Amino acid sequence: MTLPSLGIDISKETFDVELKVGDKPRHKRFSNQITGFEALSAWLSKYGVLQIHACLEATGTYGEAVALYLRNQGHFVSIVNPAQIAYFAKSELQRNKDDRVDAGVIRRFCEQRMPPEWKPLTAAERELQGLTRHLENLKVTKQQEENRLESGVSSETVSNSIKDMIGFLGGKIEQMQKKVQEHIEQHPELKEKQTLLISIPGIGKLTAAMILGEMPQLDNLRSARKAAAQCGITPAHRRSGKSVRGRPRLSKIGNARMRKILYMPALAAMRFNPVVRDFCRRLLENDQHKSKLAIVGAAMRKLLHIAFGVLKHRQLFNSNHQPNFAR
Repeated sequence: MTLPSLGIDISKETFDVELKVGDKPRHKRFSNQITGFEALSAWLSKYGVLQIHACLEATGTYGEAVALYLRNQGHFVSIVNPAQIAYFAKSELQRNKDDRVDAGVIRRFCEQRMPPEWKPLTAAERELQGLTRHLENLKVTKQQEENRLESGVSSETVSNSIKDMIGFLGGKIEQMQKKVQEHIEQHPELKEKQTLLISIPGIGKLTAAMILGEMPQLDNLRSARKAAAQCGITPAHRRSGKSVRGRPRLSKIGNARMRKILYMPALAAMRFNPVVRDFCRRLLENDQHKSKLAIVGAAMRKLLHIAFGVLKHRQLFNSNHQPNFAR
């Protein structure tokens, strides 16, 4: 049985919804808090709707509460990449954009495309994600201060203040790294996954923690290719007829954080991981004009395929059996 589709356009304080009742779309705005969620349930009951397929965009943390509430109420919930909604809206030649219109676009996307069910993170996974993202923010802030100092500061007072800030942030980063590892040690499932990941040459404990924080359910995806697509590290080809022959580039439609996490480990794997090293060498032999960035992108993709494999099969990395891992 096909469930009625509910499009949800989320914002910090409110969310707009569209529900099609008969042939007529119905719209409503609710507050983005528990009273608004309960009001939504009452509104659905008013139209005799017992179960829905709710769909909303992945927009940070604003939509998690309502998504979790609806899931706990027995509804089918999907959270999709905003790029999918944007391209769908273009396919409909949408000229206007506001919250009500967007809720309708999301509802029609849900009805036509039937996106897969969203599975929320466990409490341990959610905490790890919060810790690793905060760690990354601290590193970015420290780098900004270091760049500011290197650019030249005329005032000695300001220079000393920046140095103090850099030292303070360095201490906070060390503390947060310890908290990340302590959290993993306290949860056997996370610890097992980290052990599997660090068996891969090129991936250390912190990188493994960052991967698990950003994609804790990596091994639950259908395939390694699906995982790579979600990270935006699959090649995007640009070819048409005889005249358009653009070189493939990373699609970059996906999790930008994962691309950043994989970049440095991929460089290390190109030197020390025999599977990734041989893979990159074959690529260069087949096309000597391939750019360095294209090779690094391929190494990132290969490394993620291997990570998917060891987690999926619950086996430590073995270069002799590697071809079976990425399936």
